[in-house]
Amino acid sequence: MPSAGQIPLGPTAAVLASGVIAAFHVGKVAIVAPHLQLDLSIGLAAVGWLTAAFATLGFLASAPAGAGVVIHGDRRMLRLGTVCLVAGAVGGSLAPSYGMLLATRVLEGTGFVLVSVAGPRILERIAPPARRDFVLALWSCFMPAGMAAAMLIGLMLGGWRPVWCAGALLAAGAALAIGRVPAGAAAGGSTRGSLRSGLALLVRRPAPWLLLLVFALYSFCFFALFSFLPVLLAEELGWSLGAAGLLGAVASAANIPGNLASPALAARLGRGRLLAIAGLGMAGCAVGIFPPLLPAPVRVVLCLVFSAVGGLVPATLFAAAGNVAPARTTPLLCGLLMQGSALGQMAGPVAVGGLVDSHGWSSAGWATAGAGLLGALAGAAAARPGRQSCGGIRRD
Repeated sequence: MPSAGQIPLGPTAAVLASGVIAAFHVGKVAIVAPHLQLDLSIGLAAVGWLTAAFATLGFLASAPAGAGVVIHGDRRMLRLGTVCLVAGAVGGSLAPSYGMLLATRVLEGTGFVLVSVAGPRILERIAPPARRDFVLALWSCFMPAGMAAAMLIGLMLGGWRPVWCAGALLAAGAALAIGRVPAGAAAGGSTRGSLRSGLALLVRRPAPWLLLLVFALYSFCFFALFSFLPVLLAEELGWSLGAAGLLGAVASAANIPGNLASPALAARLGRGRLLAIAGLGMAGCAVGIFPPLLPAPVRVVLCLVFSAVGGLVPATLFAAAGNVAPARTTPLLCGLLMQGSALGQMAGPVAVGGLVDSHGWSSAGWATAGAGLLGALAGAAAARPGRQSCGGIRRD
């Protein structure tokens, strides 16, 4: 175990890299969407389902995956997740049709779920207590970092099949690097009864459900924009795919400073207020990004602000999990949080793809803004004084 204040760099880097590579498999669809449309003769709604199908398994399996992490061990589940990513990406690169490609996304989704639930549990275990919030803030950057990497690599490789092959190679490297992570104790069958009782206590509290709702609405907003940002820039602003992909990468990376700043801001403002500010900020930006009302440079700046402000949400939620969850059930709460994230990831692209196909880009802006406003209300409600006795998220 590390000494007080010392972060074990090798194992921490391996876990963080696994998360970034898992997120790569989410973000790769956005940058190759025009290629997919041309090669497979599909519309934006079908492209949205390639992201949504990935998330469907996350919605169904994140909570069971949290239980699996407790019972079978976090490192084992993390490695299994990277292996699933490899298998799904290899199968997808060889898929002859849209239906087959969609099926392989389920396997990739399994890998993403296992990585996203096991990763924070390992970091919480190996990080010294004084540095835990910082390490979890680093973990919360995995999604924007992976999506930015997918945009950049997608621009370099061109077609969608080479991007799938690159994802398989990266995931294979992550599977090997996990050997540097120290193994944690698995609970085994003897503690399953206490695990069930801990889960029963967890789900009776209002705060976990509010946190799940906040993560779902945040993910709806984030993926509503970033699943189609290259297409939006190309169709509405006339940008080349290369320029649109580069901005998409920069905008995704703009989410990272928000994640890293959230521990200090939460200590100053409180977690509930910070979540409310983030939701309101994303809603306001969405109204200016999607409808063709503002000049192009303003809409581009709003994309960056949208991402940066939204970055305050994931790190705040992961840090709150340690305060809300009863003993030994943190992986279960992380599973519930990722279940909410998967719900938003599933609904956002499908809703926006369908709205754009039917009613144009303006309708996507109002739907995204509405989700942001609801997220602000849920975040504020989770931190009401009465929630503290029921597992609220107010700062210790």
